[in-house]
Parts: sequence; structure tokens; C-alpha cells
Amino acid sequence: MTGSEDDRRLEELVDGIVVLSSGDLSNRLPVSPARDGIDAVTTGINLLAEELQSMYEDLEVRVAERTSLLEAAKAELRRVINTDELTGLASRSLLQEKVAEAVAGAGAGHQPALILLDLDSFRLINDSLGHAAGDAVLREAALRLRAAAGAGHLIARLSGDEFAVLVADQDTEDVLQIAARLGESLKDRIVAGGVAVALTAGTGVRLGEPGLRSEELIRDADIAMHEAKKRGRDTLLVFSAAMHEAAKQRVHQVAELRTALAMDQLELEYQPIMDLRTGAIAGTEALIRWRHPALGLLAPDTFLDAADEAGLTVEIGHWVLRNAIAQTGRWKSDPGLPADFSTHINLSPADLHHVDLAPYVESLLARHDVDPSHVSIEITETAIMRGGPEVAATMKSLNDLGVRIEIDDFGTGYSSISYLRTLPAAQAKIDKSLLDGLTTDRQQEAFVAAILQLIHSAGLGAVAEGIEDREQANKLRQLNCEFGQGYFFSRPLPVPDMTDLLAHRDGAVA
Repeated sequence: MTGSEDDRRLEELVDGIVVLSSGDLSNRLPVSPARDGIDAVTTGINLLAEELQSMYEDLEVRVAERTSLLEAAKAELRRVINTDELTGLASRSLLQEKVAEAVAGAGAGHQPALILLDLDSFRLINDSLGHAAGDAVLREAALRLRAAAGAGHLIARLSGDEFAVLVADQDTEDVLQIAARLGESLKDRIVAGGVAVALTAGTGVRLGEPGLRSEELIRDADIAMHEAKKRGRDTLLVFSAAMHEAAKQRVHQVAELRTALAMDQLELEYQPIMDLRTGAIAGTEALIRWRHPALGLLAPDTFLDAADEAGLTVEIGHWVLRNAIAQTGRWKSDPGLPADFSTHINLSPADLHHVDLAPYVESLLARHDVDPSHVSIEITETAIMRGGPEVAATMKSLNDLGVRIEIDDFGTGYSSISYLRTLPAAQAKIDKSLLDGLTTDRQQEAFVAAILQLIHSAGLGAVAEGIEDREQANKLRQLNCEFGQGYFFSRPLPVPDMTDLLAHRDGAVA
């Protein structure tokens, strides 16, 4: 070939390489009949292009497959995030998203409303029947709530036994009817763990209004639901501004209570417990007070609910134990204690669920040289019945130490000879509400007599609280009630006054 022809072929070769380098791997360079060195290069480049094209096509297939897998994984992740695994309802995160969308999309018509429900005493189901039975109850509750809410409303499980229903484009009456229907749907018995259980719920409703943000709608429904739970079982409440103000005050009170614990603003008063048979001092009940720097001396009913909501109950319970047992040790040294004297200390259900409670009490008794028999732990019968195996184990551990167990508020809850006989308790305290009409109503007298017989038949001693006059004290003595306390004998006393009473106990009692 001539040199000009070779030059042309070389130019074509370069142009073909440029096309290939631009990404068009389908382009092939022509091979001449000469089969010379230029053609050898051309053939090599064509083979390389074919290999690259094959590799590129394979890569495209793999990228498509990986993209498909990634999209499927993302869809599954969205499903997991947006769905409650146990019940199949919407999750908390999806509820928050949909509430925000509903609030943002609300026009001049109806505003979205939110209903929150928290099952009553669900922990008792878990503790007594097991978590598998509890899960079965939650799944059935979810099915019932879905059916009761009807189509068009988002139903979510927020956590544990708490559910939510987002109601869009409904007037106030319709929202309240849906809320009532949701609560009623739970009441038919559910068979779980071989036992038929009936459910109720505390229900909070937040009706929407223009300008209300999504996080405020959720917050306010939660406030209403918690207020309903405090009012008792099977309660429905609609949010009001007063609830929000009370919640803000509780937050402020909790902050002050934390300061009170740190600054030693809490103190104990002691109310004498009398032996009705002899008139002697048999013990005393330690009662917590808060000496607020601005509000003065506060009774426990003004701050213990806030402490419970803030998770301070156990810390306060430990504070009471430390100080009451330490004071008992000081009284043992001066002025001395009667042989059967006992300091009674109230503990909450939260205290009793801590497995280290008995070892903690044991360490306090040793530190202050207090005999275990000089301490009685008061536990409400409601806490005992709802407490489950942890509370039973704690009670046994305390009893094994030699600490006496007393059932508080007896006669207002589950009073039953079957459970009384199995408890490691020494005494039961009759609730003061049972003393109303004791001396004027023969039927009430007979009822109190029956309660005392129930206590005694279980081998327990009886303490009556809230005794206000001599007639009540005499009547209880006639009914064979061993011990009593109340304003007739003494109001709660600060430490110096209680110490003085112990020092002159022989002539102190009427």
C-alpha cells in the first residue's frame, strides 16, 4: 500500500479509538485486506472493545440487581420503622409523621384529633400469666381497636400497652363517640394463658384547633391520658388548658423536689401507734414532709404523685428508710424503746420491685444497731396484689430478715382470706374510711367486726388508723382490735416531741 493509504488508515484508527473512548463500545474498526501491522492493531482494539462491552453490560446487570436489592431493603426498613412488629399497627414514628401531615393539611374545616389509650393494670397480666399471654392480649386489643375505630383512621401502638388513634376531618361529637367506642371495645373478656381477662383503659383526647402544632397535639393527648390514669380505671378525659398548666407546675415541682433531696429539705414526723389493750405506746409511723422554702411544711399528698411521675419514688423511699431506721437507732440509745416497739415505714410498689431492697434494709439495721423486729414495712394490699413475683420475693426477703410486714389500707381493695394466709405479714392496718359510722351505724360496726375477724383468722394483728375520739377507740377495743392510731391519741409529731413522748411514755397515753 502507498504511504498516503497508510496515513488514511491510521487516521481512521485514531478516529475509531476516539469514538470508543467516548463510551460507544459498540463501534468496531474496519480491517483491510492487507493484514499488516495496522490491521493487527485494529483487530486488537476491536477485541478489547468487545471485552469492555461485555464487561460493561455485565456491570449494568449487576448494578440493576443491586439497585433492586437496595430498594427492597429500603422498603423493608420503612416497613419495620412504620409498623409495630407485635400488632401490625402503625409505629410511633409513623404516627408522628402522619400527625404532622394531618396538621399541615388541615384547612378551614375540621382539625385532626388524637386519642391515646393506656391499658389499666396490664403489668399484672404480664407478671401473673407471662409475657406470651400479655402479647396475645395486646394483639387482640389491637384488632378490637382497629375494628372500633373504623376505616380512615390511623391506629398505632406507641409502646408497651399504649395505643393511639389519629382522627381526621371529624367534628367534636364524632371524635368523642369514637373514643368511647374504643374503650368499650376492650371490655369483652379476652382469653390469655388459659384465663379470661377483662380490659379497661385510661383514655386521653386532644381535639384539634387552628394553629396547634403536631407536637403539641401529641403532648396534650398524652397529658390528658395520664390525668385519666390518675383518676382511676376506665376513665376518659378531654384535654383542657388547666391540665397543661398543672403539668407545667408538676415539672417545676419535680425540679424543686430534686433540689429538696439534694439540700436536705425533707424531714420525717412520727405519729404514735397505741396498744388499745394496755394504753402503752406500741410504735410509731414515719410520715414524710417537705419543708419548702417558700410554701412551708408540705404533706406527702402534695408532692408524691409528682415524685412518682419523675421516677424519684425509689430515691425518696431510700431516704425515708435511712432516716427512719437511723432515728430508731437513736431512740434505742436515748431514751430507750419498749420491747415490742416498731417504727412503721411506708414503701411504694416501685420500692418493692427492687431486688436490692432487703439487702439495703439489712445494711441500715446493722449500721444503726437496730433489731429487725423494731421495723415494720407497710405495703398497701393493692400493691401486693398487683406487684407480681418480684414484690412477693421482696416481702419474703424482708420477713426472713426479721422485719415485720404490715398490710396497709386493708379493707379497701382485694381483702381475701386466701391471699392473707399466704403472705409473710404480721399485721393488717384497717383503712380509716372504715371507721366512719363505727359508733353510730350498727351495720358499719358489724362490717368492721367482720374485717377484724378476717384479719385474726389469718393469724395477723390488727391496727386501726384514723381514730378521732374516745368512742371509736373504746368500740375498737371491744371488737378486739389490738392497736390504733389517730388524732385522738396524737397528731404526727416532730422528732423532739416524739422523743419526749417516748421518754415519758408511762403516763403519756389517755
